[in-house]
Amino acid sequence: MIADGTTQSAPEGVLVTTTSASTQSAPVHEPRPPGPPPSGEFPESPAPPRPRRLPSPIRPGAFGAEDATILVGAAVSALCLVWIVFYQLTSLSGGLGFLICWYLAFLGLTWLGTAQVIERQVATDRVVAVVVVSAAALVIGIIIFIVAWVTYKAVPTIHWAALFTKDQKSFQLAESNALDHVGILHAVIGTFEQVLLAVAIGVPFAVATAIYLNEVRGFGSRTVRTVVTAMSGTPSVVAGVFIYSMLILTHVISYSGFAASLALVVILLPSVTRVVEEVLRVVPSGLREASQALGAPEWRTVWSVVLPTARSGVVTAVLLGIARIVGETAPLLFTAVGSQVLNLNPLSGDQGALPLVIWSDVRQPNAVLIDLAFQAAFVLMAFVLILFVLARIFSRPKGKGGKGRARPEEDDLMARFFVPIPIEESESR
Repeated sequence: MIADGTTQSAPEGVLVTTTSASTQSAPVHEPRPPGPPPSGEFPESPAPPRPRRLPSPIRPGAFGAEDATILVGAAVSALCLVWIVFYQLTSLSGGLGFLICWYLAFLGLTWLGTAQVIERQVATDRVVAVVVVSAAALVIGIIIFIVAWVTYKAVPTIHWAALFTKDQKSFQLAESNALDHVGILHAVIGTFEQVLLAVAIGVPFAVATAIYLNEVRGFGSRTVRTVVTAMSGTPSVVAGVFIYSMLILTHVISYSGFAASLALVVILLPSVTRVVEEVLRVVPSGLREASQALGAPEWRTVWSVVLPTARSGVVTAVLLGIARIVGETAPLLFTAVGSQVLNLNPLSGDQGALPLVIWSDVRQPNAVLIDLAFQAAFVLMAFVLILFVLARIFSRPKGKGGKGRARPEEDDLMARFFVPIPIEESESR
């Protein structure tokens, strides 16, 4: 506003605010021309946000130096605590009780230390892991101790030339170097014959029963499964008493290796049946449906599709069944009785076996017979270990590196046995 009272118009693009005398003058904001800001003038940019630190995840299965320190400290603390309680504050004694109390205190201190340092959930997981590892170590330790003890007692006294070539027919107690003239040939032959007869009789029935329970599922399958499950828990001595009372006392058969094989069949049948049934359940149902869609009957589907697919599991079940019956002693006491001479005929006459030699010779007051019993135990143990190794090998899936499916061009004798009609190559090839 100028002196004469007129108002001067503002230039275009400029805003002018008018205020009264009682108010403060408002600042005038001129628009900034378009284009980059003048040199030296930069707009203030906000500071970048700081990343929020997340808490490290808790991994109960992780095990590091801190966890090892807690375990060692808990073990030492539990040992000191139990020692003070046992020998200073109370009159308790006994190595087994001391060990059990130390183990329980060790578990408690492990949970307490892990809960204080890490977290309660990790502490519970750590205690369960310690219990599982301790149980596995105990079982493995017992097995190693048995194997080492039998090997230590048997191997130094073995005369390999006589062990598998002589029996106890001409054994004389007063004879010098008696182990050079005595062996367990009669027991080895008897065990092999009895086990082979039991496998020849029991395995077909076991596989047929498993097929009936899993594939056919006909009338009475639940009853059959109940009977098989009940037979699995039957003591082995009951099998021997059953054959003795039903066949030997009635003079149907006499004491022989064949009678022992029948008693072993009673033990072999439920164990192989249950394993084979579980193996058949693993076979994909799509294979059965594809075979039936091509018009194959049920028996052909089982014979040419299901059994070839599960053949490694079937062989494993048979090997485990053999390992189950090869060391049985109680059934043989009522059937084969035992003999100190070689008997090649399993159908008549008493027959020896490795478990019977161990049972009879280890109780004799003679060092030679006791050594012979340990040698028979070593041979039996080696035979069982070989069976378990074979079962482990056959249970592996075939293919490259032991993984995957078998190659079609692989020469498999078991597949040729299960598939009666071979697949011919095409003429165009």
